[in-house]
Amino acid sequence: MKTIFFLALFCFAGTLAAQNFEISGKVVAPDGSPLESATIYTEKPSDSSLVNYTISERDGSFLLKGNTSAENLNFLISFAGFRPYKQNIKLKENTNLGTIEMEIQDALDEILVTGTRAPISVKRDTLEFNAASFATRPDANLEELLKKIPGVEVDTEGNITVNGKPIQRILVNGKEFFGDDPKIATKNLPKEIIDKIQVTDTKTKSEEFTGKAGDSENQTINIKLQEDKNKGYFARATAGGGTDDRYELSGIGNYFKDDMRISALASSNNINSSGFSFDEVFDMMGRNARMMSFNRGGGFSINGNSFGSSGGITKSETAGFNFVNEWNDKLELSTDYFFGRNDTETRTITERENILPDSRYYSNSENTGNLVNDSHRANARFEIEFDTLTRLSIRPRLNANRGFSARTNTSESLNEGRELINNTQTSNNEEIESNDFSNNIDFIRRFGSRGAYLQVDLSHSHNDQKNENFYYSETNIFRGDQAGETQIQDQYIDEEQKENSFSAGISQRSVLTDNLFLDLSYDFSTAKSTNVRNVFDAENNAYTNINEQLSNDFEVNSQKNIPNLGLNYEGESLRWSTEAGLLNTRLETNNFRDDVSFDNTFNNLYLRANVRYEISKSQNIYFNYRTDANVPSIRQLQPVADRTNPLNILVGNPSLDPAFSQDFRLYYRNFDFATRSGFFGHFSASFTDNNVVAYTTTDDDLVRTTTYTNVDGAMNANAGMNYSKTFKKEARTLGYRFGLSGSYSKNVGFTNAVKFNSKNYGIRPSVRLTYTIEDLVDINPSYNLSYNESKYDINPARNENFMNHTVSLDATTYWPENIVLGNDISYNYFGNVAPGFDNSALLWNISLGYQFLDDDATIKVKVYDMLNQNVDTRRMIGDDFIQDTSNLILRRYAMLSFTYKISKFGGKDPNRNRRRF
Repeated sequence: MKTIFFLALFCFAGTLAAQNFEISGKVVAPDGSPLESATIYTEKPSDSSLVNYTISERDGSFLLKGNTSAENLNFLISFAGFRPYKQNIKLKENTNLGTIEMEIQDALDEILVTGTRAPISVKRDTLEFNAASFATRPDANLEELLKKIPGVEVDTEGNITVNGKPIQRILVNGKEFFGDDPKIATKNLPKEIIDKIQVTDTKTKSEEFTGKAGDSENQTINIKLQEDKNKGYFARATAGGGTDDRYELSGIGNYFKDDMRISALASSNNINSSGFSFDEVFDMMGRNARMMSFNRGGGFSINGNSFGSSGGITKSETAGFNFVNEWNDKLELSTDYFFGRNDTETRTITERENILPDSRYYSNSENTGNLVNDSHRANARFEIEFDTLTRLSIRPRLNANRGFSARTNTSESLNEGRELINNTQTSNNEEIESNDFSNNIDFIRRFGSRGAYLQVDLSHSHNDQKNENFYYSETNIFRGDQAGETQIQDQYIDEEQKENSFSAGISQRSVLTDNLFLDLSYDFSTAKSTNVRNVFDAENNAYTNINEQLSNDFEVNSQKNIPNLGLNYEGESLRWSTEAGLLNTRLETNNFRDDVSFDNTFNNLYLRANVRYEISKSQNIYFNYRTDANVPSIRQLQPVADRTNPLNILVGNPSLDPAFSQDFRLYYRNFDFATRSGFFGHFSASFTDNNVVAYTTTDDDLVRTTTYTNVDGAMNANAGMNYSKTFKKEARTLGYRFGLSGSYSKNVGFTNAVKFNSKNYGIRPSVRLTYTIEDLVDINPSYNLSYNESKYDINPARNENFMNHTVSLDATTYWPENIVLGNDISYNYFGNVAPGFDNSALLWNISLGYQFLDDDATIKVKVYDMLNQNVDTRRMIGDDFIQDTSNLILRRYAMLSFTYKISKFGGKDPNRNRRRF
């Protein structure tokens, strides 16, 4: 208790001398009309440091709350087109300034008036923050700056939300910074070169050019650099070595000159890191390494092998560059190239309970593998503005991969009495080569300034994947007292899959009124997929005997035609759009080996509708509805058996129909700048007819054969809310976030040829706290609970429920001076995990760094998994199985690293004469 008492005393010491204050009033124009979203803020007269701010309501009223030890404050109001208002106020608990009439600012005033800039400006679709208004450490990066801005949340993985909306991309001076990974910008851009942070609705380049409304449910951050610092460079490099031969090497460099930017990066490590994003405290080691997880139907499986997120230990080497430039406001070029080499070792142990309508059986397996892959990725974007009304964009993209994998698998199946029925051993040595190329051409011609335009889109893609696999398996079938059976497959499999797709669209927008538009469009797309698979059985130590039953030559052709008519309204507070048309889908399959073809045409109603109502600048509601048709994959369609897992045989169904889905989404968001509190709520539902599902049968030898069929009645729904609030007193900030979400899903499927319905319910409350003392400490504890319940109509006795718990603490201290200590602690407990699998773990990562040479150099000691308790145990619950897996993962290691930064902007070294703490 004494420790807690003194900790609390330390945390709140210094606030006793501060006083709370409230300043209220109303902001109006000279004609008496209210000014909504005027920025109201207070500063200390001694150093002009920001104390607090808010924005005015729709009726012009405001309430500014705060806490300060100063006796007097400068009170300021800023609004575009009006002269700044300034008044010195002697503080008291409540101050009512009445009605404040702003004065119109003329052009001469704009030149002559100088003074402090407002910390925030609110425009129609943009929140603009003044970077200088938010105090950070001198060497802070963009991520640390974002954490200081009210309404902005940055989680431990670096994901960003603003007022509850996710950030999709980060631009620098309106242009992408190293592709579409926002973390490269947030971890590497220094605050000292940033002028403004602009938050807007995410728009495509076409929407930016035409002025069409963007995606209001996703956000883009644009970083405007200070004009005098838009010429220069900054770079950083890290080198480290550790126990168990662990190492890290990485570097990134950036050069700016007006509209030109050149960036380059490179890294090499064997600690499961991409090496692109630098964590200020833990470097490439990262935070909150994945330990245990629960999935219901998560991931997917082919031939019994799990794909998607998995464990493993990876050695990676990466290199890349990015070039952006603009010439005479007419031509813009953006291009980048990345090379990556991954060498990944995996091992997975799986225990699975397979549930049939009248019985169950068990299967155990162990998979080991090694994958080595070289990847090349290149992108470019050319944009030409022939004049202010005409624009052409060309965006080619190339991905190429060359890899080799060696995999082994041992598995067995047991009946309900745990008697061995079969076992198998397989090995695969496979070479993989893939090449993907795509190109998109977008032409726009605007007509006048009211929003009318004509747009033509053309796109093409070509994908080619080749696999050469030397495959061997030995399968034993046991039949009690009867003689067993041994099956051997020794094969060479040569497979090539290609897909060519083309799409074209034309759309025209006509202006009906100032805010009402008529859209006419027609979209056409076609795709041709082929799969040629030749399987050769071993004969006389050579692979010359083709296996006709396992070989195939299959083709799928699909087409979509979507003529539609749309009506759009884009008002100041209300926006809505509707599109209605025909969704015509044609699906043709050809089996050339058996000379069998299917050709079907499907017609559905094509609908798009969304409504966005802005109740106030910080409060809005959004609704969206859409329909779509999804064509089955070539793997699901081709009618040839795939026996690369002898105990799980796959056969496609060429008569499948496209799945037709309807999606509903509803969002509500509100962020109150006066109280620093925000609320976000959402609901979504999806209904699918002709859903493609697995149709599985299991024979007496416990060998599964899976094909596919269409079913109706699948649905899922999600709902959730979160509430956050921040308290700020002088240099101390306390915030909390409470979240609650729930989910419901209904699946229709088949197990052993019997149709079933399953229902799953989930509820997930969470709470996260943040406490910060500027330049001293940053503490972030959190707790998450997940409750899951599943019900099955074919086996009610199988109904089950369980809870999972996660507790974490992220704490960073910056005291004593130049010392940075980071602790990242996570504890996970998962219910209902099979015996023999760890169901809890405590992961503790720690970092201790010392900064010197004007904070440009850092020497750091880091320990990953301090207690050596990290595990990767996961439970997957499917409609006809329960599966527990354990993966090979990275375990405890310690590392000593050295980081050095250099920078120079506007001809000056920003580190010279920098304020020290």
